[in-house]
Amino acid sequence: MKVLVPVKRVIDYNVKVRVKADGTGVDLANVKMSMNPFDEIAVEEAIRLKEAGKAEEVVAVSIGVKQAQETLRTALAMGADRAILVVAADDVHQDIEPLAVAKILKGIIDEEQPGLVLAGKQAIDNDMNATGQMLSALLGWSQATFASKVEIEGDSANVTREVDGGLQTIKVKMPAIVTVDLRLNEPRYASLPNIMKAKKKPLDEKTPADYGVDVAPRLEIVKTEEPAARKAGVMVGSVEELIAKLKDEAGVL
Repeated sequence: MKVLVPVKRVIDYNVKVRVKADGTGVDLANVKMSMNPFDEIAVEEAIRLKEAGKAEEVVAVSIGVKQAQETLRTALAMGADRAILVVAADDVHQDIEPLAVAKILKGIIDEEQPGLVLAGKQAIDNDMNATGQMLSALLGWSQATFASKVEIEGDSANVTREVDGGLQTIKVKMPAIVTVDLRLNEPRYASLPNIMKAKKKPLDEKTPADYGVDVAPRLEIVKTEEPAARKAGVMVGSVEELIAKLKDEAGVL
């Protein structure tokens, strides 16, 4: 079985995001970028499936700017076998929308014919949580979202999902789309020898036109602004004073 893993280049999760002074978006100048954490978990799970003998090949895919090569090299250093980069934008500030990403991924899947697609449940930059579901609809494949455990059994997969009420286990028929959650695994660090080996692994470059997809944005960002700063807390001397403040100042009672 071949496993396809889409990965996205995003602002590193340790970096404090800054909004541009004119409110047109997020400032990406001289900002550290890295692989989306949920996608990193998906790569790790795909590699574990290969190590367990459940998969023969792991293919990483990224759609975006040319600099996403670095993200794919990280996936290759972790253990992916080869990578595909679809250069869909020249400007790092242009975010390819989920529907366009899903359409491109469908084109790649039609060519590669994987048995499983493992993807992060969402990207930490736009929090869309839509690409996996759209891809499932376009392909007509089974889907399992928010996965915290994945077990492959023959031509089906048992997936434990994180839902509002706790955990839900479902069985889906392969091929399938599975989007992963934080508690699925702990991604490995790429060793220096593997980082060096990754430079020699195949990385193909494509364009959206190769798959007949138009990536022109359908959404317009009107304004971007930082959340309002939280007001400082106050100390109260008694329960009566607390109730009075909640009623008269906060208006929650």
